[in-house]
Amino acid sequence: MYIGKKIIHVDMDAFFASVEQRDFPHLRGRPVAVGGSSQRGVVAAASYEARKFGVHSAMPSALAAKKCPGLIFVPSRFDAYQAASRQIRAIFQRYTDIIEPLSMDEAYLDVTQPKMGPASATSIARQIKAAILSEVRLTASAGVSFNKFLAKIGSDYDKPDGLTVIKPDEALGLIARLPIEKFYGVGPVTADKMKRNGIHYGSDLSRHSLNELNSMFGKSGQYYFRMVRCLDDRPVQTFRTRKSVGAERTFEINLETSGAFLQKLEEIADKVTKRLQDNNLIGYTVTIKIKTNDFEVTTRQTTTETPVSQKEEIFELVSLLLFHAPGLPSKPVRLLGITISSLRSISEYPPDQQLKLGFQLGA
Repeated sequence: MYIGKKIIHVDMDAFFASVEQRDFPHLRGRPVAVGGSSQRGVVAAASYEARKFGVHSAMPSALAAKKCPGLIFVPSRFDAYQAASRQIRAIFQRYTDIIEPLSMDEAYLDVTQPKMGPASATSIARQIKAAILSEVRLTASAGVSFNKFLAKIGSDYDKPDGLTVIKPDEALGLIARLPIEKFYGVGPVTADKMKRNGIHYGSDLSRHSLNELNSMFGKSGQYYFRMVRCLDDRPVQTFRTRKSVGAERTFEINLETSGAFLQKLEEIADKVTKRLQDNNLIGYTVTIKIKTNDFEVTTRQTTTETPVSQKEEIFELVSLLLFHAPGLPSKPVRLLGITISSLRSISEYPPDQQLKLGFQLGA
């Protein structure tokens, strides 16, 4: 194991929903879903009170309402979330310039040589959490370790408002005891497959050779082989190659029906997917652009807690955005576009963490 680094992963607790509860006192302690309340709406984020009922991001609003009686829907306010994110980023920058943001609400920090404060990464993480609570009035969870994988595991270990430190002499033992579904990079589908193969904990996973894991999980096998052994030498990267990937199309004949909108959006989603794949990118924020025959332009946007990269994921989200309040455009449409932003390299993201949408659109 390479243990020369001091890495902190900071992850805000139910970020969008917590901003709403911060700004609107009547929402505090109540189940809140950020997103549309219409039959075809989609949940962008859920408070911890709502998560207890199984409500999560990218869930259809109608299903969320059934799961959680009394669920309060509030519209997204991206300006408020971005303002809070900028405040949090400024706090990070007091301690280090080596910051890798994953989205508006989480980031890796390399504090091996901090700009200020103690040499202890644990102390720095504690100070950062305290500053976020005092200045932004939000809670954050943090993981501290010697690599990114373990820091990420740590930030999710004791949510909300947690701080977990994984030291070099503790790492292998903790990973051995960790349930496989808690591994960063192991989603529900892979977890089920692992359990069918007798893999329930990290200790079970570590008994399999690289060839066995490659045979079971394809190219993801190498990732699981390395992570269960805490072999992660990825640096905290401070740069982004691109800010967004998108495509749009202007039509010779204006579109006027939902079927025509969906057909063209599917074609555009296919093009966007190919551009993401060509650049080895995934993204968290999906935006559709709509220009009507009188040249009026509107956009609709959602940000998910897990990234998208596949055509089916992108198409289902843009379809939901299309039907989201205020619903279908009332005038003929001459242009449609799709943009994916909040990007990061797929090589920096573990397998099996793309968004999995377990529902079908209605007719």
